[in-house]
Amino acid sequence: MRAMCRQVERLAPAGLRTFIQGESGTGKGLVAQALHRSSPRRDRPFVTLDCSTIAEGLIESQLFGHVRGAFTGAMATRSGVFAAAHGGTLFIDEVTELRPHLQAKLLRVIESGEFAMVGQSQSRRADVRIVTATNQNLGHAVASGRFRADLYFRIAVACIDVPPLRERLDDVPLLAKHFLATCQARTAPTRVRAFTGRAMRALCRYSWPGNVRQLENWIASAVILADDEVIDLQHFPELALSVPAPPVAATRWLSSGLTLSELERGYIQETLDRMDGNRTRTARALGISLRGLQYKLRAHGRDDPHSGERDTPARRRA
Repeated sequence: MRAMCRQVERLAPAGLRTFIQGESGTGKGLVAQALHRSSPRRDRPFVTLDCSTIAEGLIESQLFGHVRGAFTGAMATRSGVFAAAHGGTLFIDEVTELRPHLQAKLLRVIESGEFAMVGQSQSRRADVRIVTATNQNLGHAVASGRFRADLYFRIAVACIDVPPLRERLDDVPLLAKHFLATCQARTAPTRVRAFTGRAMRALCRYSWPGNVRQLENWIASAVILADDEVIDLQHFPELALSVPAPPVAATRWLSSGLTLSELERGYIQETLDRMDGNRTRTARALGISLRGLQYKLRAHGRDDPHSGERDTPARRRA
């Protein structure tokens, strides 16, 4: 992340068209804003267009604007994002959602610096720095023919790759504390001040498929759910299911005189009981794959998913 930040610092004043790639929720929009704030255009507009949230038939109008009567429902003349971002930065998010004819029009704007509103032939100048992003592999999109290669080379003069949160788990404590402070500042007064040790350890072990956005949302929810001054594991319902059972259960069996195989069998069964027989959650709690759990159940003669027998170490001793 430090290397990425240095890259942003160097690219920002250069004004190059920059392409940002990363999974959803990694903060591509924040990187685009950082490029703008550190550039000579910082005092000019920063405008965002998320192509994934706009109906296909409206994207051209959103990009270039339209004149009154250009299409059904065009009751008034409206400017597009190119006009709104004049002199500043235009951030086009999920650029791979653009259809081929719009890719061609975007390419012409980049090459000529001019665009025309929908329903109008007169051209206008477009003095904008274009920053684009996607959560897809743009190289694969070009190879498959879904994205123009010539457009790719023009929008990706410089490239920034934003790593997923699972590849930078050391950032989790800093981010969690930052989001907690943010919640304290923007919500009603709250007594929540910190995280318990086990909650923070669990946050640092989680894989974060939704990346930083997921962490931010979870912290906001936990602040509301917490009744005390600290956020604990139970305030992250989904996270609690992914944490292995505390070792006290295994410690209880150490003096039982059982073999290693019997200990494993009993521990698996007890975890299965805690998860109400749900094998997917059981495997997650044990830290193994579902296939690995099924293999162990077969090895211990417990492959019948409908069996109601509860075989625990205590029962075996009895």
